[in-house]
Amino acid sequence: SFLIKKNGGGGQMKKLATMSRRAQILLLAALFVFTALSLAYVNRTSLIISAIGFASKMGNSVAPNRAVRWQTGGLWQGTGQRPPNIIVILLDDMGFNDVSYHGAGLIETPHIDRLAAEGVEFGNGYAGSAVCSTSRAMLLTGRYSTRFGFEFTPTPDGFSPILKQLTQLDPMPRKFEFFEQDDAAGAHLPFRQRGLPTQEITLAEELQARGYRTLHIGKWHLGRDTSFRPIDQGFDESLLMASGLYLPVDDPNVVNAPNEFAVLDKVQWQVLDYAASFNDSEWFRPKGYLTDYYTDEAVKAIAANKDRPFFLYLAHWGIHTPLQATRQDYEAVGDNFPDHRSRVYAGMIRAVDRSVGRVMQTLKDEGLDDNTLVVFTSDNGGANYIGMPDINKPYRGFKLSFFEGGTHVPFVMRWPGKLPAGRTYNHPISHLDVFPTALAAAKATPQAAQIDGVNLLPYLTGQKTSAPRDTLIWRSGDYQAILSKGWKLQRSAYPKKTRLYDLAQDPTEQNDLSASKPEKTAELNALLDAHNARQAEPLWPNVVGMPIWIDKTPADDVTLEDDYIIWPN
Repeated sequence: SFLIKKNGGGGQMKKLATMSRRAQILLLAALFVFTALSLAYVNRTSLIISAIGFASKMGNSVAPNRAVRWQTGGLWQGTGQRPPNIIVILLDDMGFNDVSYHGAGLIETPHIDRLAAEGVEFGNGYAGSAVCSTSRAMLLTGRYSTRFGFEFTPTPDGFSPILKQLTQLDPMPRKFEFFEQDDAAGAHLPFRQRGLPTQEITLAEELQARGYRTLHIGKWHLGRDTSFRPIDQGFDESLLMASGLYLPVDDPNVVNAPNEFAVLDKVQWQVLDYAASFNDSEWFRPKGYLTDYYTDEAVKAIAANKDRPFFLYLAHWGIHTPLQATRQDYEAVGDNFPDHRSRVYAGMIRAVDRSVGRVMQTLKDEGLDDNTLVVFTSDNGGANYIGMPDINKPYRGFKLSFFEGGTHVPFVMRWPGKLPAGRTYNHPISHLDVFPTALAAAKATPQAAQIDGVNLLPYLTGQKTSAPRDTLIWRSGDYQAILSKGWKLQRSAYPKKTRLYDLAQDPTEQNDLSASKPEKTAELNALLDAHNARQAEPLWPNVVGMPIWIDKTPADDVTLEDDYIIWPN
């Protein structure tokens, strides 16, 4: 209003009122950013971020909470033995060391530990990628996402220039790299249309065609436009994470832990809102802490669909940043932590562990426990930008790297009477395997001609004693990795570097053997080249290269002497 009054008062107000809402938002954001950059004596980073948050929240109104009413699934109409229910519980950014059955994490996770004790724990369970979106695409299709061009994480329109401005002010010694890709295929594809291609067949579509009720709760990140949403990709009903606050930042029941050392974390606190959407409804406020809210709704969805086979994809936002815990969880975990953010993070772990316990108890209460296959995993390893170096121990690396810390994740399958209880299975398996394994449990055959995942049931039940596969591959642009028969190679063109590790002898990737083992290096490079020749071109280009330190976090004293990779996106 100050700017309007200085420039003619009412007449300018009328002009502003006749502009489209999008134009108003862009104008106001531009004015805000211009003002911010003009004030040299004020912290430029804070003002730029505030401008981004202002524009974002101006563009999305959020209605008050509304009750979610899950449709009653009705009775199963099939014959013979009823197929099993299938539940996939997918966490976001959970580190290998965040579950206590792996050792000395921050806190005990008794419900997740019990799930592992009653099922099969995969000692070498791998994410499809080291980042969220492509991992989800692979889990839901059973195919390498590079087969259909889904290679890079979709980011909002205009994010790259904003990030470029912010990273100029970032104190880290290695800056982000930005690539001009305006003439590349898909460069101008809108953010909402950067999603899982509609011709790909999802696990939900496969099961829906076989009489399953298909239910989605939580994160999606596979496209937001019509035809890309969960309800367009095989889900009968979808409670969607519309934005990413667990509670409003000023809620009396929340304890926040902003990370001042991470520029992108500052952006999240300004840009994210507290919002959900049900079956493509308007945005509305959830009810309570987001992890508990999703769990409440999962319990209701199970009860509503207990009389027919169902597939529940419970895709938690926890334990992704922003770091927010309930005050009750924060108090319950105690104060034996090195810093405030670790204690908040521990409270968030407690909430997702509680969620697993409540889901499993609901299955028992509804008489569904013995006929339900439950899969529990994380979309990738723990992130370094939360400033906690031990979350992926004993492995090196973090999310956004193909070191084991970025891809070696908690992974459990439980199906009483069908899978052995208390077993640790050590052959490498992947998110790719969830799709064919779930379909086999439902006695269904995949429709797609090329499936990269493996049905694990005969391997876990002893019908097959060999390893399910010889090779796993990860790719994000020119940063690529391959694991084949215990040998792992990572390579990148920017910076140009090759690393080779013998995981059988060196599971934590300490000793690079690429120079001393040229034949093995050449062999794995050739396998990667052959794989790449069969993949599709990316549907949209990568525009940024993000430096990710392997052994340190942004909270540490990082120097250019420390080892890092560049993650293309």
